[in-house]
Amino acid sequence: MLFVKAVALGFCIAAPVGAIGMLCIQRSLSRGFRSGFATGIGAACADAVYGLLGALGVAGIVTALPMFTVVLKAAGGAFLVWMAWTIAREAPAMPAPAAAVQETTRAPVSRDFLTTFALTLSNPLTILSFIAAFAALGPLNVGQGAPAAMGWPIVAPMVTGVFAGSAVWWLILSGVTAALRTKLPVAFTRGISLFSAVAIAAFGVIQVVTGLGQLV
Repeated sequence: MLFVKAVALGFCIAAPVGAIGMLCIQRSLSRGFRSGFATGIGAACADAVYGLLGALGVAGIVTALPMFTVVLKAAGGAFLVWMAWTIAREAPAMPAPAAAVQETTRAPVSRDFLTTFALTLSNPLTILSFIAAFAALGPLNVGQGAPAAMGWPIVAPMVTGVFAGSAVWWLILSGVTAALRTKLPVAFTRGISLFSAVAIAAFGVIQVVTGLGQLV
């Protein structure tokens, strides 16, 4: 039952379409399903990492080091702005045979995974969200001792469930977007790419401003 709750939690955390969601949509449209899904799995793995840290109750590390948080937020925001610029410069993908799509998407798949993984990790305050969410699930505040309450028999299904729920969402999003890829006119695809670039840049600017604002 705990695993099922964690799956639902992971799905709900991933579902809101933010910067990573827009990036997944853009890559699914321009490069195909593999690129979009790799983007989503990168985010899911980062969610699992922060879910693990949250389950183990180490959010205090981030709150105790505010400068570390500022640097990560500002760097992540700047990376989003740079990524938006590269997306805006990309030409929209033309409908192509499956073999051609495989050839063009094979090379950047690992890069898509790594960049999104690093980008998602740039928001360490996500740990606090997992702390609150996991507390709502129950095991972190049961009447047992702390070692038993946070033991691996409880932590493992929670973290695995978060990853599985997040991965299911990214599978759905990238799959549906890629399925529509060959049915959309090039002009529409170009418009989606530009909209994605603007949205991602906006998220990046907000993250930079928020991070630097903590210095004031």
